[in-house]
Amino acid sequence: MATILVVDDERNYLFVLEDLLADEGYKVVTASSGNEALEKLKEDQIDAVLSDIKMPGMNGIEFLERVVAIDPGLPVILMTAFAEVDQAVLAMKKGAIDHIQKPFDNDDIKRAVARAVQKRAMDRNRRKIESNTDEVWGSVIGDSEAMEKVFQIVKRVADTNATVLIYGESGTGKEVIAKSLHKASSRSRQPFISINCAAIPETLLESELFGYEKGAFTGAISNKQGKFEVANGGVLFLDEIGEMSLNLQVKLLRVLQEQEFQRVGGNRDIRVDIRLIAATNKDLQRQVEAGLFRSDLYFRLNVVQVVMPPLRVRVTDIPLLTSYFLNNFCKSMNRPLPEIPPETMRILCSYSWPGNVRELENAIEYAILMSKGRSLLPEDLPNQIRSFAGSNNGSDVNIGDSTGLMDALDTIEERMIRDALKKAGQIQAQAAKILGISRSNLQYKMKKYGLLQ
Repeated sequence: MATILVVDDERNYLFVLEDLLADEGYKVVTASSGNEALEKLKEDQIDAVLSDIKMPGMNGIEFLERVVAIDPGLPVILMTAFAEVDQAVLAMKKGAIDHIQKPFDNDDIKRAVARAVQKRAMDRNRRKIESNTDEVWGSVIGDSEAMEKVFQIVKRVADTNATVLIYGESGTGKEVIAKSLHKASSRSRQPFISINCAAIPETLLESELFGYEKGAFTGAISNKQGKFEVANGGVLFLDEIGEMSLNLQVKLLRVLQEQEFQRVGGNRDIRVDIRLIAATNKDLQRQVEAGLFRSDLYFRLNVVQVVMPPLRVRVTDIPLLTSYFLNNFCKSMNRPLPEIPPETMRILCSYSWPGNVRELENAIEYAILMSKGRSLLPEDLPNQIRSFAGSNNGSDVNIGDSTGLMDALDTIEERMIRDALKKAGQIQAQAAKILGISRSNLQYKMKKYGLLQ
């Protein structure tokens, strides 16, 4: 519950505003002077301030300056009489986020306070993301350029209501990103509901999403809430949305447009407040061109696009991910943390990982279970990974005792750049897109490896 500090020397205004805001679900703290309000700031965690400008002693402008000095991010709304317009302009310059003219309209007050509270929540979450990445992004691991692009987008849109469409191959961590978006938002205390559209038949998916009324079909012996109702106030994550039928796409589009729907067999509109995050491993643009996906729904979903890079183009993240999974599994299994010899890491970094991060996670768990000593040896890895390394198809890296991990990574990176350029017909822009890096970075790396003509 957000706490609003209301400051006015006229008791009638204090009573009216206290009742109005309390009815909106806020905790309201009142003060009849600037000095009293400053004391209240010390006593309570305030989310927004609503103050009159014209007060005896410390006026609203002076009070605003004191608040900004104490807590620069605290939103302050000032109320002004018609004759105080110049002071209102001055207040905005000094940091007030809004001003409302007296006598005020109740709806104006509600809207202004709601905006102020939302701004406060967004600022707090932004600081949490920047200062406590372990808490918010704990399971999103990576410092490669490809992942840095993902982080930049996600941090910007996390605490908004924007619909996000996450692209990526299976196992790249699309749901992990969706959960991180939820955790870093103002909806973090509300439900995160996930449903895989590919795992449920079309006839059942509709009732799973929208629920059903008693008697809607055989076996419907009582009313049932769908995922949209369960997720109300929070986030609904639709995984593999590219598998959704055209018929259901129409109904989903209506929910996104109107924020309301009807249960199967029902005729009552149910309003919901949800943020939708969708994910797919298909190219939805091509699906639209092929008539398999509605263009209007595609544009509604594709407000913010996040592309999760496959593990094969973020090789430098493999040691980080390996360390993360090792720590997690050893802790849960109550086992000592093993070492990773250079030969084992070479194999992990040279393997193509068609199953991406999920496959790496499974491989590390398997290796821990198979290990008999204090090190994870190549023979502890799953068969397909050992076979890939032994066939010499995965990499032309030859590591001697003196070769370090970075040398091995450089060799693998050079091979990947050569392969990407070959696939792209030596077109650098296309090769950079394949690799998930910028063209300027590709040119830098080509120069590093002597590949520039």
